[in-house]
Amino acid sequence: MASLHCYLLQLTIFLLLFNQNLCFPSKQTLVLPLKKTLGPHPHRASLQLSSSSTSRLPFHHNVTLTVTVSVGSPPQKVTMVLDTGSELSWLHCKKVPNLNSIFNYQSSSSYVPIPCSSPVCRTKTRDLTNPVSCDPKKLCHAILSYADASSVEGNLAYETFVIGSSAQPRTIFGCMDSGLSSNSEEDAKTTGLMGMNRGSLSFVNQMGFPKFSYCISGFDSSGVLLLGEANIPWLKGINYTPLVVRSDPLPYFDRVAYTVQLEGIKVGAKMLPLPKSAFEPDHTGAGQTMVDSGTQFTFLLGPVYTALKTEFIQQTRGILKTLEEPNFVFQGAMDLCYRVESTRTGLPELPRVSLMFRGAEMSVSGEKLLYRVPGVVRGRDSVYCFTFGNSDLLGMEAFVIGHHHQQNVWMEFDLVNSRVGFAEVRCDLAGRRLGMGL
Repeated sequence: MASLHCYLLQLTIFLLLFNQNLCFPSKQTLVLPLKKTLGPHPHRASLQLSSSSTSRLPFHHNVTLTVTVSVGSPPQKVTMVLDTGSELSWLHCKKVPNLNSIFNYQSSSSYVPIPCSSPVCRTKTRDLTNPVSCDPKKLCHAILSYADASSVEGNLAYETFVIGSSAQPRTIFGCMDSGLSSNSEEDAKTTGLMGMNRGSLSFVNQMGFPKFSYCISGFDSSGVLLLGEANIPWLKGINYTPLVVRSDPLPYFDRVAYTVQLEGIKVGAKMLPLPKSAFEPDHTGAGQTMVDSGTQFTFLLGPVYTALKTEFIQQTRGILKTLEEPNFVFQGAMDLCYRVESTRTGLPELPRVSLMFRGAEMSVSGEKLLYRVPGVVRGRDSVYCFTFGNSDLLGMEAFVIGHHHQQNVWMEFDLVNSRVGFAEVRCDLAGRRLGMGL
C-alpha cells in the first residue's frame, strides 16, 4: 500500500505542488518561492522560509540567496545562505555585536558535538578546503575560508534540520563561534550558510535529494527553488552538460564543485579566437569552470577575459561610452565600465554573449550584460560595469559562473547523473505556475 501511495504521489506531483497543505518525504519534491535581496557583497548568494507553507520556501537573490529553516529541539528558525560552491553547512553559535541571529545550541536537546576521534571527523571532512583539527576539548574543529577573504571556525556537530515538512536528524554541520568577514553588515542578516555542492557533507547529499533546481527572475523579485525531481509538464528544452569529475587530488581543482567544461565564448555571431585548451584545467587543476550560486558575477581567467573584453569593446564602439578611468575597478575584478545617461530609460541594444559548454549553451543578453554601480555618478551619468570580471585580479585559479547570469535560466543540478542542465525560462512565470502566488 505504501509503494502504491508513493507511485501516485509521483504521478500527481504537478497537482501536489499547488497544494500548500501537503507534506513531502525528504526524498520527494519540495518547492520554495524565491525573492530578491539587494546588497553590496560580491561573493555570497540569499533564501527565506514561508510561514504559510510546510513545503515551500521563499528565495531571495542578488548578492546572496538565503533559506530559512528550523534547527534543533525545540526548533529555532535560522536564515542560511544557499551556496552551491560550498560543502559544509554552518551556523553562527556565538553572539557577537554585529549578528542579528544565532543558533543557541545550548538550548537544543538534539545537539551532539562530534569528537575528533569520530570517523566523520577523520574521513568525511577530506574535501574541506582546510584540514580539520582537534580542539582542547577533543572536539572536531574546522576552519572554512572563502574567495571573498571571509572565514569562520568552530566545531562539527549533529543536529536536527527541518526544511519544509521534512526533518533530518543527525545532520552534520558546523557550529561556528568566530570568523572574519569582508562585509559584516551583509553577513549580519543571516545566521549561517547551507552548503549544496557534491561533497558527502553537503546539505543536499545529507538530505538525500537526487537533484535540485532553481530559477531566478530577472523581471521582478520572484523565483523558485525546487529540491528533488522536477516532474513538471511545461518544463521543456533543458540542455545538459556533463560534470567534469576527477578522483585524483590536484592542488587547484575542487573535486566536489559543480565543474563543467567551458569550450568557447561568442560575442554576437563571432566566436572568440581562442583554442579549447584556454578553457581546460592544466596539470595542477587550475582553470576548472564552476557553477556557483554563492558568487554574484561571472569571472574568467585573464587571457579569456581579455579576449572577451576586447571583442565586446569592438562591437559596442559608438553604442556605449567607456569610463575613461584606468584605476576604476568594480568589486576588485571588473575593469570594463561605461557612462550611461541617468535620464535614459533602458540600455541600448547590446551584442549577446554566449557561453558554450559541452552539450549546452548559456546566453547572456540585455541588462544582464551591464550592472549599475550603486551610488557612483559622473556628472549626469550613471556608471555601469561589464558583468564579466577577471579571475586573475581576485587571485582565483578558475572560471566561475555566478548567479547574475543564471537569471531567467532554469538551473538543474543532477547529482545522480552527474550533470547540470540549462533552459531559458521566464522565472517569474515559473514561480506562478508552481503555485507560489508571487
